[in-house]
Amino acid sequence: MDKKREEIIKLLPKEIRKLFMMSEIDFSRLQEIRLRVNMPLIVVYGAKEYFISCTGKPVSEIKEAYRVTCQQIKEAMVYISSYSRYAFEDEIRQGFITVEGGHRVGVAGRIIWDGGKIKSITYISFINIRISHEVIGCSDSVIGYLYNDDSFYNTLIISPPRCGKTTLLRDIVRSIANGNAGNRGRTVGIVDERSEISACHLGCPQNNIGCRTDVLDGCPKSEGMMMLVRSMSPEIVAVDEIGSREDAAAIDYVMNCGINIIATVHGLDMEEVINKPVIGELVRKRMFKRYILLKKGMMGKISAVFDDRGNVIY
Repeated sequence: MDKKREEIIKLLPKEIRKLFMMSEIDFSRLQEIRLRVNMPLIVVYGAKEYFISCTGKPVSEIKEAYRVTCQQIKEAMVYISSYSRYAFEDEIRQGFITVEGGHRVGVAGRIIWDGGKIKSITYISFINIRISHEVIGCSDSVIGYLYNDDSFYNTLIISPPRCGKTTLLRDIVRSIANGNAGNRGRTVGIVDERSEISACHLGCPQNNIGCRTDVLDGCPKSEGMMMLVRSMSPEIVAVDEIGSREDAAAIDYVMNCGINIIATVHGLDMEEVINKPVIGELVRKRMFKRYILLKKGMMGKISAVFDDRGNVIY
C-alpha cells in the first residue's frame, strides 16, 4: 500500500476502510472523502463527484450508495484525533484537523458558544477529508515570469475553487525558497491560516515548502503578515485566499516595508477580480505586477499570466 493511501485509509471507520481496500480508486486522483451521518458516502475523484457503493465502486446512482452511520462518524473521529480528541480541541474549534501527510479533515456539527467565541464543536455529524497532493515542479513553466533580474514581482494567483491554486502557491514558495535557474534562494514567510499550504502536523510541515521558509500555522492572515515582518525578516510573504479589508491593509503594510507578496484569490478571470470590492482596489492600484490565472474545471491548468497592465505574457 502506498504512503498516501495508507495515511487516508487509517482515518476511516473499519467498515468503510474495507470498501476502499476493495476499491480500485487511484489515491493520486482522489481529492475528497465526505462522510455525513445517515447519508451516502461521497468522494471527489478526478474532479468529479461519485457515490461509493457497497462494493467500493464509484457510482453515479444514489440508490447504489453506501450510507454512513452515526457510530461510524464517531469511530472516524477517534482515528482522526489519534484516540485523544482533547489534544486536538484547539483545531476542532477552528473546524478542521491537519493529520499526518498534510491531509485536512474538516468537521461540522453543533457549535458551543462562550463569550461570543466558539468554545467547541460537539455532535460532529459531518466530516470532509481533503487529500493533500503535492505536485513538485508544477510552477516550472511560469516561475521565470515572476522575476525581474534579481527582484521578485508581487504576484496574485487567480483561480476558481478546486483548481489547484494552493498546490501552485506551495510549489512557487518551494522554488523561491530553494532557488531556481538563475535566481538565488530567498527567505519566505507563510501565514498558513488553515494549515493548507505547509500542512503542519504537530508543528512540522508535511509538505515541501523549501529550505528557507518559515511558517505561522493556524494564524489569521492579517495579523500573521505583520507578525512575520516584525519577527522573521522575510523577503517574500505567502498567503492563501485573501479577500477581507484587513487582508488588504496587511498586504499594503508588507509591501511598504519593502517585502514582496505572493497570494491567491478566488475568481474566474481578471475582470471578476478587478470588480471585487476590496482586492479589486489593490489591482486597480497596480500593487501586483503579475497575475497567474488557472483554468476552470481543469485541476492545475494555467490559463495565462498577465502583467500589471492586463497584458498576456504567457
